[in-house]
Formats: sequence, C-alpha cells, structure tokens
Amino acid sequence: MNATAAADASVVGAALGCVPSRGRGRSYVVGRVAQMVPTLFLILLTAFVLLQLAPGDMVQVLAGEAGGGSPEYLASLRQSFGLDQPLYMQFLLYIQNVLSGNLGFSFRNNATVTALIGARLGPTLLLAAAGLTVAVVLGVAGGALAAARRGRAADRVIGVVALLIYATPGFLLGIGLMLIFSVALRWLPVGGFVDPYGVDGAWAHALSVARHLVLPAITLGALHAAIYARFTRGAMLEVYGQDHVRTARSKGLSAQRITLRHVLRNALLPLVTVIGMQTGALLGGAILVETVFAWPGLGRLAFEAMQQRDYNLLAGLILCSGTLVVFVNLAVDLLYAVLDPRVRLQ
Repeated sequence: MNATAAADASVVGAALGCVPSRGRGRSYVVGRVAQMVPTLFLILLTAFVLLQLAPGDMVQVLAGEAGGGSPEYLASLRQSFGLDQPLYMQFLLYIQNVLSGNLGFSFRNNATVTALIGARLGPTLLLAAAGLTVAVVLGVAGGALAAARRGRAADRVIGVVALLIYATPGFLLGIGLMLIFSVALRWLPVGGFVDPYGVDGAWAHALSVARHLVLPAITLGALHAAIYARFTRGAMLEVYGQDHVRTARSKGLSAQRITLRHVLRNALLPLVTVIGMQTGALLGGAILVETVFAWPGLGRLAFEAMQQRDYNLLAGLILCSGTLVVFVNLAVDLLYAVLDPRVRLQ
C-alpha cells in the first residue's frame, strides 16, 4: 500500500470512527448493538409522546364512526383500552409488551400489530431494495459520466436532469410516470402489488409483481439517484486531482481504466456512508410512493393508521422503521470495512 493509499485509509477510518486494528470487528459489533438499546428506547419514547400530543384518541374515532355514544360508554371503552391510566403507566405497559414480543392489538383492523406489520414488511423491503438499486445504478453511472465529461454537454445535461428530478415532488413524478407508461402507453399497470384478477403459477406471480414494481421503484429511486449523481461527480473530481491518478496517467493507462479502477472505486466508498444515512429518507419516501401506486407496504399502513388514530399500530410501525434504520446503518459500517480491506473496525 503506497503512501497515498495509506493516507486515504486513515481519512476513511477517521470519518467512520475506525482505526486500523485486527480482531476488533466482533467487539465493534457488540458495542454497536449495545448502543442500539438506548437509541431504540428514545425512538419508542418520542413516538409515544408525539402520539399522545395528537388531538383526540382512538375511542373518539370509534364512537364517531358508530354514530356517537354516551359518556359512560366512552369511559368504558377507554378503560378497556387502558387509556384511562396515567401516561407513564401506558408507556411502561407498552414497553413490557414490546419486550415480550407483543406490539399490541389493532382494534381498527381486528388483528395484532405484529401480524399487520409482518404482512406489509415484505412489499416495503422489496420496494426499498428495488428503489435503492435504481438510485445507485443511475446515480453512480450519471455521476461518473458527468465527472469524466466535466464541462462538456453531457455534464451539463446530467446536471440539469438531476436538478429537475430533485426539485420535483415525489408524488408528481409518480403521477407523471403513471400517466405516460400506464395510461397513455399501457405498458405497465397503474398500481397495486399483483394482478387483481389472479395469476396461475409462481413464475406468473413473480412476473406480475415485477411489472407492478417497475414504476414505484423508478419513482423512489430517481429522487435519490439525483443526489447520488451529484455526490459521485464531486467525489470523482476530487479523486481525479490526487497524485496516484496523475501517476497512472503518466504510465500511459487508458482513460477508461483510470476512471474505473483508480477513481470510481475510491469515490464510491464515501457514497456507501451517504446511502446508509439516507435510509430513513428512503423509507419516508416510500410512504408517498406506496400511496400513489397503491403499494401494500408499511407506508400505506402508516398512513391508514394515522387517519384512524390507531396508536398501537403507529407506535409499532415507528419502532419497526427505527429498528430497520439502525440495523441498516450498522450493516453499512460493516460493509465499509468489507469494501476497503484497509479499514478495520474498532
């Protein structure tokens, strides 16, 4: 490893809070998992407090849809749901249930919160993975091309397109794609998860899901691809000016080889950290995309729970989303060490 590479490794390690050291990966993982406990507790506490500050409660919603009720009936409902207890008692009771694997019961859906989240988790993870793939592929390719063609027409076009997509609200982008590819061209379904008229066989089911996934994934991925393109372009331009790139040019290496092996590879490492930091934004954007395309994921479930003031379900969804973000950030930090063997976790 030359001096430049060693310096880069030190910078990367410092950015991650890591220093070169062998045999520390396991203790690092244990320490990060221990740090998750107070983080998840704060997420649960914050969600509970915010939900309690919301006007009205579930009993008022139930009584309103039933045409009203006497004060005695409302009081009995609050007692049966535990809403007549002090806030700290409600919070402690919820923590006890969560630790025992019980996230509560959704009276509006007549099902356990765990079952509702489990049924919607798969479609959301599928959409998030597909959207992230679209974002990384388009963003890195666009950013690399813009950096390689700096100051030329391709660089300007990519910059304008990225800015236009970034400035467009997600739901407008989704509706626009839907009007073009579903309504006008009739190439793809308007929304949903699978053909509502049913499909025969596993392959037909997978193909139907894939066709329904295209537009939501492009909508979700394009918004983040614009950010990744600009970040990749800036990172690559910085690497282009480093000594080892000038050395590679002096050796007569082709421009394509220099870009792929000496510039893009080093520029992608900080992008991994950015992707991990934007995991929460990716899940948040999925709420709009799932609503526009009627995708049966956690985002739509959260939207429905918010409308119904289903507090148990909302708290469970917030806890689930927070847990996903925390674990994805841990995975990103571990992936950093895998992509760059010079980095050791501590």
